[in-house]
Amino acid sequence: MSFFRKKIDFFNILTEQTDKTMEGMQALEEYMKNPSEELVKKVFDLEREADGIRRTLIDELNKTFATPIDREDLFELSREIDDIIDYAKSTVDEMQLLEIKSSEHLKKMVALLVKATLEIKDAVGRLKENPKIASEHALRAKKLENQIELVYRDAIKDLFDGTDVIYMLKTREILRHLSNAGDRVDQVANVISSIVVKMN
Repeated sequence: MSFFRKKIDFFNILTEQTDKTMEGMQALEEYMKNPSEELVKKVFDLEREADGIRRTLIDELNKTFATPIDREDLFELSREIDDIIDYAKSTVDEMQLLEIKSSEHLKKMVALLVKATLEIKDAVGRLKENPKIASEHALRAKKLENQIELVYRDAIKDLFDGTDVIYMLKTREILRHLSNAGDRVDQVANVISSIVVKMN
């Protein structure tokens, strides 16, 4: 390990990863409105690109002696952000596989996820220079996650008021992917808040 390597801007790498995740969630929202093979490919491609950025961050972490914030926090923040776009991919993948069409509940959950991911994007973008503002964005993301959970509960209730058991089970899997994406948003917000406390 060299102590004279070019200084790596980990905040910039995290910003790139979050930007790509934001694009992935927007592509998922487009898919919910107008599903197509092209949009499926777009979500998959963006997820793969986001994975590449995460691998770069991990590689640089392994080669860097000193990091601007705790290296475990950097790793966890990147991992949780990665999970958000992973769930976007698994959502379109299983909607195709199980032949599930979009619904108002799915559209509402994804629209809220896009808003929440935007808050995460803004939080990460301000973490280095304006940690207090980053913390405020993280708090807004958590509030949006609460809304996602409420829509999820309503969706499950409406779903099981039906009679088509196979459809219920298939759709519940899709709803769970989106709920899990919301959980990851919440966890990202928690990590950001923790980092901000340590920076003060």
